[in-house]
Amino acid sequence: MSIQGKSIHLQGRVQQVGFRYYVYRLASELGVKGFVKNMPDGSISVEAECDSHTMEVFIEHCKKGSPQSKVSKCEATPIEVKGYECFKIF
Repeated sequence: MSIQGKSIHLQGRVQQVGFRYYVYRLASELGVKGFVKNMPDGSISVEAECDSHTMEVFIEHCKKGSPQSKVSKCEATPIEVKGYECFKIF
């Protein structure tokens, strides 16, 4: 299985609702490497690395969001694999 990288940008009610911790737990369960962080405009930015099937599952769960969140837009674009060793919250 080849590893792919994605930049995922999520908008909606995604800050102050435990969304980053939701993504962190999801990434840990699935074995996804990378990071999640809040952006100044109220959105969430994720960089993720994993195999293609896991990436599909990860993105679908990100679109659903945490119980208190409401994702209104999710954009995933391919990026170069950077070789992250773990998943972090910034």
